[in-house]
Amino acid sequence: MPVIAARRYVAGKPSNDDIAINGVERTLQPPQSFDWVGLAEPDQAEMELIRSQFGLHPLAVEDALNPNQLPKVETYGKQLFLVARTAALEGGENIVYGQSAIFLGPDFIVTVRFGSSRDHSTLRHRLEANPERLSEGPDFVAHAILDFIVDGYQPILEQLETAVQTMEERAIETFPEPSTLRRIFRLRRQLRRFERIIGPMEEVCERLASHELPSVDHSAHIWFRDVLDHVRRSLTRMIGLKETLASIVETASLLEQHRQGEMTRSLAAWAAILAVPTAIAGIYGMNFDFMPELRWQYGYFVVLGGIFAICGGLWLQFKRIGWL
Repeated sequence: MPVIAARRYVAGKPSNDDIAINGVERTLQPPQSFDWVGLAEPDQAEMELIRSQFGLHPLAVEDALNPNQLPKVETYGKQLFLVARTAALEGGENIVYGQSAIFLGPDFIVTVRFGSSRDHSTLRHRLEANPERLSEGPDFVAHAILDFIVDGYQPILEQLETAVQTMEERAIETFPEPSTLRRIFRLRRQLRRFERIIGPMEEVCERLASHELPSVDHSAHIWFRDVLDHVRRSLTRMIGLKETLASIVETASLLEQHRQGEMTRSLAAWAAILAVPTAIAGIYGMNFDFMPELRWQYGYFVVLGGIFAICGGLWLQFKRIGWL
């Protein structure tokens, strides 16, 4: 049985004995107590024991076993079912996703994780160190888990922002190499998928923060509003990264066009200058017996002087207008 922890809390403090997961329906719990069961990648038979013991809805159990759900919140009688998506960087800039399903009842919370490398052990220890907050019940634990998941987005965005800023600075100096362009498009694809998968978390947190839902006390809304704020900030940073990546290619293209335009103007200016001696040489290279100044002893020097004068004048003019 992939049970990470199964513990009962009374007045915010853990009881001495762990909860037995045996599929036997729970009896009436003591006042100010709730159970917290954490599972990692259970199979159908193992989830059936949990379902029987805690009275979970079969449709919610089915969704919890599907690791490709989008974030959502659904009500089943007095119980609440949440799905949140975790994210982590793997291999530098590749984002991998996991899933955490939360069954929330009046006196219990069951979490089911798939594919997430961040377990809830550290979070559990931190909450147990604060019995006053933990005594507020399972809805406070649900808030802490969602906050823990959403906070995991920040290191990803920070690392991607560093990479994007580096590419942005380099793009100003020179047009990106093909490998850099491929990297930019990979990052844009990663961010689009990130937004598509994580984006519904905003709606989940908004419902928890502003709607009356079973097993969520009204006083807990303020805590879920804090998570909602974190989600929105993450989405804003994500959108900013996408726009920056798009502007890198656009800015680099504009700068490259500008550089190519300067080269084209320079080549056109030199071509115009060289056209003068070419045209004069072409004229005097024609094999005619009678042409002006052919027999004049100063004709050669006059033609050369004219060529230099015209070419010099063109060079000064092009230099003045910034073509050279």
